[in-house]
Amino acid sequence: MVHETTSAAPGDSTAWITKIDPPLANAAARGGPLAGLRFAVKDNIDVAGVPTTAACPAFAYQAGAHAQVVQRLLDAGAELVGKTNLDQFACGLNGTRSPYGPVPNSFDPFYVSGGSSSGSAWAVATGAVDFSLGTDTAGSGRVPAGLNNIVGIKPTKGLISARGVVPAAQSVDCVSIFARTVDIAARVLQAAMGPDAGDPYSRTLALSTAPLPAKPRVGVPNRLDFFGDAQAEAAFAQSLDQLETLGAELVPIDYAPLAEAAALLYESALVAERYAAVRGFFDLHEDQVIEPVRSILARGRDYSAADFVDAQTRLRALGQRAAPMWAHIDVLVVPTAPASYTIAQMQADPVALNQNLGAYTNFVNLLDYAAISVPTCLRADGLPFGVTLVGPCASDFPLAELGQRIHHASGLTLGATGEPLPAPAALPLMKPAEPIAMLRVAVVGAHLSGMPLNTQLTERGAVLLRETLTAPEYRLYALPGTVPPKPGMVRVAAGGASLIVEVWEMPATAYGSFVALIPAPLGIGTLTLADGSSVQGFVCESLALEGAEDITHHGGWRRYIASRKAALA
Repeated sequence: MVHETTSAAPGDSTAWITKIDPPLANAAARGGPLAGLRFAVKDNIDVAGVPTTAACPAFAYQAGAHAQVVQRLLDAGAELVGKTNLDQFACGLNGTRSPYGPVPNSFDPFYVSGGSSSGSAWAVATGAVDFSLGTDTAGSGRVPAGLNNIVGIKPTKGLISARGVVPAAQSVDCVSIFARTVDIAARVLQAAMGPDAGDPYSRTLALSTAPLPAKPRVGVPNRLDFFGDAQAEAAFAQSLDQLETLGAELVPIDYAPLAEAAALLYESALVAERYAAVRGFFDLHEDQVIEPVRSILARGRDYSAADFVDAQTRLRALGQRAAPMWAHIDVLVVPTAPASYTIAQMQADPVALNQNLGAYTNFVNLLDYAAISVPTCLRADGLPFGVTLVGPCASDFPLAELGQRIHHASGLTLGATGEPLPAPAALPLMKPAEPIAMLRVAVVGAHLSGMPLNTQLTERGAVLLRETLTAPEYRLYALPGTVPPKPGMVRVAAGGASLIVEVWEMPATAYGSFVALIPAPLGIGTLTLADGSSVQGFVCESLALEGAEDITHHGGWRRYIASRKAALA
């Protein structure tokens, strides 16, 4: 079937450069894993028989074949409906640098959508397609996601082939994925990825498939700049609170080496790769390239090969400085975009404000990390806000699994559609989380909730199950000279009583370190509870009871302590 292509009609959203009608599909793949899903691609990605413009009409050419990633998605059953607007030559993070017009934010048309994959994000956020492809060199697959309340996966470099994609900086380019849920984005990633001998930067990776811990250690930069946007700062603080509610431990990390790496992308000889990507066209048609893209690309001419080698060496050194942080954290979290700007503000100050949008994105590809941007909340002004989770190379699917946890805990709706989030789904390639072996222990004295040694339980992840009674076979004594004061409980053949205890549950991996803290004459033995069940619990050597006060009649340690306080009042 011949597919006709038409330019976006007057008055239609500037998100589209070309629409494909009827949609392009592989009839033989109707039962594929992406069957029934419609998608769009950024117009720097080739579709056979359709112009590729890179948002520069003078550069446009008719593609003779599909980009490899497009072919893989069609073969998986998805239908292609069009090509979307972008910051020209994928050079920008704001969505206003296009002769086809600025792409508006899906929540407020006066605000930027984020770029360079602006149209692809808008098409997903508004429900025009189920997913879309962007590209990401410096954050173009993340910033538009964060500003439009959608998910953006920035895969590990080389995981998805970039053959048939107009390069921006080929050694760090990635094809990125936008969707309204992590589930769909991860399914698209699984279908899209795979080695390609036709792409010099494609590679085969041993992907991590184990979920991140239920209570992950989340690195947070020790310094953050929101460039005067107090609402973005408040939204990030709210996002961190949500992470802690999910059980995350927030760990400060030194952001300096990451910030220095980010600066190299445009402030060093690395920008020469931007120029090299389109040198043949640019040298002949520089006047056809819009500002500030023209000036950015032209700067690439000013560096020598030695300058480029020096910049690469500097980048490797910064990677070495940053690497130790992964020994202390499972994942890094940053604001996807530290501020939101109106289109008018961006056009009035296009370089500085664009640079601000990339403050927490530029370093990721340079240091060979994986990332996913997920929505977390709406700001006080109603604009979307999201965070980016960053992990080491090949951590794509574990990041997605944690991203799904965070997204579904946000209570947000899908993109700009107002539709509710569906139930979380099992993500592809992920192994089920290993069940954590748990042990129960009964405490009777200083480890009771609110007592001085209770933190020895809580810091090991223990949780209180219930307060209960022992079988009527025990007596309780206040041990003399203990700090803090502690009781001793002993089992007796006759004359015993039921005593109040708390039953706690803790990970088996933490049990040994807990028992190691118990001083003589106390120890752990088997207790019988009032319901006849048995549990590990505190016991005391009988020899230690000489001179100890029998406090069994109080019924428990907390009551005894209360009686002492009452006597002193």
